[in-house]
Amino acid sequence: MPRLILDPADVRQIPATFTTTIPTDYMDSMGHMNVMWYTYLFSQGFVGMMNQEDLSAMFDKTNNGGSFVLEAHLRYLSEVRVGHTINVHPRFISRSAKRFHVVYLMTNDDKQDVSATYEIVSSYVNLAERRTAEMPPAVAAAMDRMIAAGKELSWEAPVCGTMSA
Repeated sequence: MPRLILDPADVRQIPATFTTTIPTDYMDSMGHMNVMWYTYLFSQGFVGMMNQEDLSAMFDKTNNGGSFVLEAHLRYLSEVRVGHTINVHPRFISRSAKRFHVVYLMTNDDKQDVSATYEIVSSYVNLAERRTAEMPPAVAAAMDRMIAAGKELSWEAPVCGTMSA
């Protein structure tokens, strides 16, 4: 796979949905952030996105809804170490009636780079039935706005090419 190089200034055009400074607890025996924390941090970016983009209808108790990740692709681009401050920026790629495709990008304030990407395909689910279901109209409309915003960017989304909603 060719080396992926992204301009952090481009990525910062997408609002960050989560920011944190990496604590000592996240360090592994190699002296950098353990791989398990990437999924956690990108998940926090998802939660932040739900709040920022008013996707609360996705988890509305009256809809009995939620989402499940169906497929994920994580790229480590640059080492993240204890004390570094990172930001998560979500870029929506596409959606269908039941699924959505997003790539999250992690910028590192200390190194001024893009440290990782996390590409996912998720489905909206009816939690009462524990089955994939069509998204509520409010969720679909919010995702459509984010997809349109991503298409306005001047740079290509760093997708692996094998996933789609």
